[in-house]
Amino acid sequence: MIDFATAYPNSRKVHEPRTVPLSLGGPLTEVQVPMREVTLGGGEAPMRLYDTSGPMGHDVRDGLPRLRQAWIDARRATGAPGTQLYYARRGEITPEMEFVAAREALPAEFVRAEVARGRAIIPANVRHLELEPMIIGRNFLVKINANIGNSAVRSSIEDEVEKLQWATLWGADTVMDLSTGKDIHETREWIIRNSPVPIGTVPIYQALEKAGGRPEDLTWEMYRDTLVEQCEQGVDYFTVHAGVLLRYVPMTARRVTGIVSRGGSILAKWCLAHHQENFLYTHFREICEIMRVYDVSFSLGDGLRPGSIADANDEAQFAELKTQGELTKIAWEYDVQVMNEGPGHIPMHLIKENMDKQLAWCGEAPFYTLGPLTT
Repeated sequence: MIDFATAYPNSRKVHEPRTVPLSLGGPLTEVQVPMREVTLGGGEAPMRLYDTSGPMGHDVRDGLPRLRQAWIDARRATGAPGTQLYYARRGEITPEMEFVAAREALPAEFVRAEVARGRAIIPANVRHLELEPMIIGRNFLVKINANIGNSAVRSSIEDEVEKLQWATLWGADTVMDLSTGKDIHETREWIIRNSPVPIGTVPIYQALEKAGGRPEDLTWEMYRDTLVEQCEQGVDYFTVHAGVLLRYVPMTARRVTGIVSRGGSILAKWCLAHHQENFLYTHFREICEIMRVYDVSFSLGDGLRPGSIADANDEAQFAELKTQGELTKIAWEYDVQVMNEGPGHIPMHLIKENMDKQLAWCGEAPFYTLGPLTT
């Protein structure tokens, strides 16, 4: 059992009231924005910091309070809910943007403008009503992701929910559920219902389970159905390895560590087995249409990322990054929010080149790096 009361002995959870409109020109409502108030010595006033822990001490079987229920209902009453990018481009400040602005201590208009230009995202599936909205982007506080998930070796729903609670207690801004064991659907349902932070997944993992663990038996239909299933549950962002193209796979042949991304290797094996283009690439617009309905954000996967500094910034990595840029612009056509997954092993002197290319090719979309590890 997590003892929330003693986790941070020199601080306390507080809430700052914030008045937000339920919709553009609509009635106002008050929300409570979570903060952590830290006690300082020497007669200094307490300091308030960003807090990700969410409501504490609740029964996990009941889930968290549905903070966003009224916001979503108000938008639905005026028509299609739309995405955060859709509203930002129309000049509308959503309750989610107001909430984020309070957490970041920035003007709500600045938040809207950054989302509108694609330089920041607010991952917030319309079905994740328990979410305390947050933002990811270069002009905001640094965000940290934590990975959890069951496996065929160890599988317990209670364990996964406890991992989630520990992760958010210690400051995880987002959490990815990478479960590969049994009861994936039910485990994810419990995680989402108890998560105050955005939940991400890699849908190809569950689709692979439906294919009996054989990448060559995967089909677009299996993947599409998995996508819809996870959208319905409330997943906030998907890692989609649509940039692993058939012609890029041979570029990895002379690598020291080959393809180290699990999603990348699954798609590479499928492409080679069928000698066809990656079905995530050929069906990308259909994926955008599905994600737009639920306001699920893309984390465009880097399936060809280097697995060691010996392979850093090679032909395969940059070919995929350029394709990520192409896909980013397509997603924006559908008002779907995008961040680009970035590499792991990059030596320090090559980081700038990697960043420069990402900013140029991907339109300054947020770069969600798996590191970078410099060794």
